Amino acid sequence: MIPRKVDPRDEGRNVTLEEQIKTILPEQPVGKEALIPLLQQVQGALGYVPEEAVCLISEKTGVPASEVFGVLTFYAQFRLKPRGRNLISVCLGTACHVLGGGKIIEALQRHLDVEPGETTSDREFTLAEVRCLGSCSLAPVMVVNEDTYGRLTPDKAVKIVERYRDNGHDS
Repeated sequence: MIPRKVDPRDEGRNVTLEEQIKTILPEQPVGKEALIPLLQQVQGALGYVPEEAVCLISEKTGVPASEVFGVLTFYAQFRLKPRGRNLISVCLGTACHVLGGGKIIEALQRHLDVEPGETTSDREFTLAEVRCLGSCSLAPVMVVNEDTYGRLTPDKAVKIVERYRDNGHDS
C-alpha cells in the first residue's frame, strides 16, 4: 500500500476535510491489518484523526467504526482533536504542585481561554497538564514545545507563551 499525500494544489481551494482524508487513504479496500498505518497516515497529514476519518477508514478496512474508535482511544499516540502549533505542558507533579503549578495552569487557562487538553481557536496553542517533567529542582516548570522553563510565576508563564505567539518561538 503506497500512502497518498494531500495535494499541495488544494491549499488555495476550499477543500473539505472529507476530501483531504480521501486523498490520504488508498483507493482500494484494504484489510484490517492496515488500520493502524492508516490512522498514522491521517494523523501525519492532518495532525489528528477527525471523526470523518473514522468512518472512511472503517469503510476501507471493513473494521467497524466502534473498533476504529477503540484503537484511537487505546493508543496514546493518536489525537482526536487538532493540536496547536505550540504545545504547552505544565507540570503538576508534587514539587510543581506545592510550589504553584496550579496557579500557572490557571493563569494560562484564563489567558488562552482554553481548558487543559484543549487547543486555542487559532490553533496556535494546546495546553496540557502533565504529572512530571523530571525537573523538580526548577519547580514550578512548564515546557513549550522542546523548551523548558522553571521557577515560574503566573505572570512569567504568560509572558513566555506570548513570545511564542509573537515570534513563533522563544527569543
